[in-house]
Amino acid sequence: MPSRSLEVADIFRDHGAAWRAANAGHISLNQFKVMSAIERCRTAALGGHVARCADCAHEHIAYNSCRNRHCPKCQAGAAKIWLAAREAELLPVRYFHLVFTLPKQIADIAYQNKREIYNLLMRASADTVVRIAADPKHLGAKVGITSVLHTWGSAMTHHPHVHMIVPGGGLSTDGSKWIACRKNFFLSVHVLSRLYRRLILEGLAKLHKAGKLQFFGDLTNLADRNVFDTFLQPLRKIEWVVYAKEPFTGPKAVLAYLSRYTHRIAISNSRLIRFDSIFRYF
Repeated sequence: MPSRSLEVADIFRDHGAAWRAANAGHISLNQFKVMSAIERCRTAALGGHVARCADCAHEHIAYNSCRNRHCPKCQAGAAKIWLAAREAELLPVRYFHLVFTLPKQIADIAYQNKREIYNLLMRASADTVVRIAADPKHLGAKVGITSVLHTWGSAMTHHPHVHMIVPGGGLSTDGSKWIACRKNFFLSVHVLSRLYRRLILEGLAKLHKAGKLQFFGDLTNLADRNVFDTFLQPLRKIEWVVYAKEPFTGPKAVLAYLSRYTHRIAISNSRLIRFDSIFRYF
């Protein structure tokens, strides 16, 4: 079995300073703060406290945590708290698991415009479900949603997508009764996909017109409005992937899955195998 003692913090402490010097001018203040927090986490640099046994006088020193959301050592407790809070919100009804993804062409733009595109992705996916569910032709109810943004996939490549856990029904317009969806069917993924596609493309056009998107490298030419419009045109004709199914194992299993990602970084300590001239992970 590979050793699990190696930590991201060890790599940062040994080589972080040299890496920052080599990449000076290309590291944001936030990235610098994250590295600093991880390096100092549970060390004397952050202080600590001493526990002493009243019988044998044995002392144990526990150093304080950095509590940074990107630190691999500080998220287990936060994930448990999040999961407990979400489980307490569950209703005694069926639930559905929905996933909204972005085409690779837009994911590439998102990589250079994370704040704007991630916000658009969250808003568009939520608006899609709320609008279609409110339509009497589909459900005719006001629904609630728990959404979680994932920005990387299992292979740890950039893959922005949204997971949702949604009750199989909602309140009537006047709030007087519960309207349940059909058995094993929430909303048409085809209808969801079409509206979601339109909202994303409209949002991208507005962001571009407002000058809120930046383009670098191979995407530099997209700064031109006409080129950008031409770039988006094929995306209006393809099918966008939307997943919507009732989980076999129930909503708690989906929430447990999501909780592992709401408070987790891509390269956790448990993924590290060894570190020599380069570090390896799985």
